[in-house]
Amino acid sequence: MRLAVFLPNWIGDAVMATPLLRALRRAYSGDRIVGVARAYVAGVLEGGDWFDELLIVQRGWLATAQAAQRLRKERLDLAVLLPNSFRSAATAWLAGARRIVGYARYGRSLLLSDAVPVPRDRSGKIAVQPVIDSYNRLADYLGCGPAGHQLHLFTTAADEAAAREVWERCQLVACSAVVCLNPGGAFGTSKHWPTEYFAELARELTRGGQCGVLVLCGPAERAVAAEIVRQAKKRGAGAVFDLGSLAEQGGPALGLGLTKATVRRCDLLITTDSGPRHFAHAFHRPVITLFGPTHIGWTETYHPLAIHLQRQVECGPCQQRVCPQGHHRCMRELLPGEVLRAAASLVPSLPIGSRKNAS
Repeated sequence: MRLAVFLPNWIGDAVMATPLLRALRRAYSGDRIVGVARAYVAGVLEGGDWFDELLIVQRGWLATAQAAQRLRKERLDLAVLLPNSFRSAATAWLAGARRIVGYARYGRSLLLSDAVPVPRDRSGKIAVQPVIDSYNRLADYLGCGPAGHQLHLFTTAADEAAAREVWERCQLVACSAVVCLNPGGAFGTSKHWPTEYFAELARELTRGGQCGVLVLCGPAERAVAAEIVRQAKKRGAGAVFDLGSLAEQGGPALGLGLTKATVRRCDLLITTDSGPRHFAHAFHRPVITLFGPTHIGWTETYHPLAIHLQRQVECGPCQQRVCPQGHHRCMRELLPGEVLRAAASLVPSLPIGSRKNAS
């Protein structure tokens, strides 16, 4: 058998697909499996043993034709589509895959040999269900057995060396606990928690002098991460650092590998609803996710060490990239004090200095 697995285009979705990937690898242990992914998704899955080859594809229809031409040489017996896009189905069809399995969405059913029905509610609308369960339903359909809900990721030796350097540069090895803050979110500004709230949280976490805080970021979030540290220091915070500034000072380069390794080392991750929140589940770390415009039901992963915080507002969850009302209440009304209390309940050993003073 020769298989191609078309991977999701969002980092978080790619992590939520790992139970299915493991189930496929187990069911087709002696067969050739090619993963098809964007370059940034490939970085998340680095170190895994799910694929015999990972084909990186670019955006655009020309890139689609080139990918299909490359996959045609594989003489595919089966293509499994995790994205619901028409483009993924077209690529598999142009590649000549004998069997193409995916959900019947976006007018692509005629391109699929197996158009799997999408679960719907009583009104006929697509039912809100965790993405991980949608992927696992495909695993069941393919006869791969129960995929489960445990997410899987790996770090490389280089990733671990980079994280160790961060801990040493920031003297986090001397802290009794380290909390990582992840303010990013590629989805849009509607997911962002106010910078001043992150700064206040960092101040309260480090008030007792025993806890260190590390602000995570990618290249696009450097300025936000640095501003959180600046505001936290201005408020009298202790050991607060950000990966972007460390990189500028000769520290490890920013990348998903470094982010994975830092999350694996931390005692708690506090994050927006973005891809790195799922890193915590994969590495069995406690995580608090700050939800605003997005529906918790879509991205639930059943992680036992997770707390989801969300303010219920009449206009949400709207699933919009930018707040349509302009007030951003769903995030602004979620205050640092509530997050701090959640941290204390999730990780009782966390040396939080003065919880009662949090706003």
